[in-house]
Amino acid sequence: MKKILLLGIALTAIACTTQTKTKTQMTQPQEWKHTTNIYEINTRQYSKEGTFKAVEKDLPRLKAMGVKTIWFMPITPIAQQNKKGSLGSPYAAQDYTSINPEFGTLQDFKDVVNKAHDLGLNVIIDWVANHTGWDHVWTKSNPDFYLKDPDGKFHIAEGMDDIIELDFKNPNMRQAMIDAMKYWVKETNIDGFRCDLASWVEVDFWQQARPEVEKLKPLFWLGEFDELDTPEYGKVFDASYSWKWMHLTKDYYQKKLPLQDLKNLLQQYSNIGDNSMRAWFTTNHDENTWNGTEYEKYGDLAPALAVFSATWNGVPLLYNGQELPLKTKRLEFFEKDTIPWTGQNALNGFYKTLLNLKSENPALRGGDPNVTTYWIETSANDKILAYQRKNGNHEVLVLLNMSADNVEFNIQGKEVEGQYKNVFTQSPQALMDGSRFTLKAYDYLVFEK
Repeated sequence: MKKILLLGIALTAIACTTQTKTKTQMTQPQEWKHTTNIYEINTRQYSKEGTFKAVEKDLPRLKAMGVKTIWFMPITPIAQQNKKGSLGSPYAAQDYTSINPEFGTLQDFKDVVNKAHDLGLNVIIDWVANHTGWDHVWTKSNPDFYLKDPDGKFHIAEGMDDIIELDFKNPNMRQAMIDAMKYWVKETNIDGFRCDLASWVEVDFWQQARPEVEKLKPLFWLGEFDELDTPEYGKVFDASYSWKWMHLTKDYYQKKLPLQDLKNLLQQYSNIGDNSMRAWFTTNHDENTWNGTEYEKYGDLAPALAVFSATWNGVPLLYNGQELPLKTKRLEFFEKDTIPWTGQNALNGFYKTLLNLKSENPALRGGDPNVTTYWIETSANDKILAYQRKNGNHEVLVLLNMSADNVEFNIQGKEVEGQYKNVFTQSPQALMDGSRFTLKAYDYLVFEK
């Protein structure tokens, strides 16, 4: 493999070929998964109506912005017993095979899926396998499906007293869960699942569930776990969360950590190999509500991290409202709290450029062994994150100023030589070994060859 220099140390190129890992064919991403992005919709807060019909009306706008896959937060009815707030948590299910009437009817959901498919979009739904609400239908029909405390009471999920945990040692419960997942594929023709707290569930359940459900159709599986912590789960899912990256970038910005810490972590992720991908994001429903908006966490670095999410190897993930942006607005979790849409989405063009580049340029395909990612050396390696992604004749060069300083620097290496265009301005740019740039604090440049 090609060797390059990074901070004076010879390193193997970060690449899809860094490490190979055997996987069953069923977990190989389908073609569209290499180029997709994910837009998370909190149906309750997305509109004043808080309905599937309201989302359906907005799908053409999302399509025009470059969105490829819609992720709906849980669509099932919310448990009322021990619920939090006046509306409760979508993650406390009352029934796995019914629609939350707050959002509309089953037909309404079918309509929004059909409309998405007509527009060329994919749809995945949140699946909460680890636990249910206290008055889930199974608590009456099948109480043996649940973990019990020594006193015989349902076992409360750690730190969350509105939910109780299921017993995955019970084969009947596992089959009922799989049947419920199959129901949504058969009934509504969804394209996959985002699996909540996936690593809280025994990995052998997912190993059992995926091939069973995929007898119906190939699906996309996004798991809420970090593969650096639980690598065995990465053998089942198409993509996983990058929690360590999200937390470290926050510490990097707030605690002024060295840039090399971020590079080291990216090397660890790359060492996993490319049979599974990472989902890169700056916010989601949990982060926005409980830990602050992306601008509260990252300040002026937030846009550069969004550029990274769309151009590094994997799947970019957006939370509804980021295009506004939601600079200081944290959405309530258990109450109605509508996104304050104005009709003027200041970052629409920003995200449109990034999402279309991700989808259309073969150099940005995620999980593709034909794509190679290289660090590019600069004269300011302690402040500039520079990398190039290649797939045949297709190349994308990314320069991110990760510092609070205006930085003058040059890029080094013949790998960058050629004629490019700035993807945001469309202006041509000839690049060569030694090309010089000036980037303002936390600014970014993206070039397409």
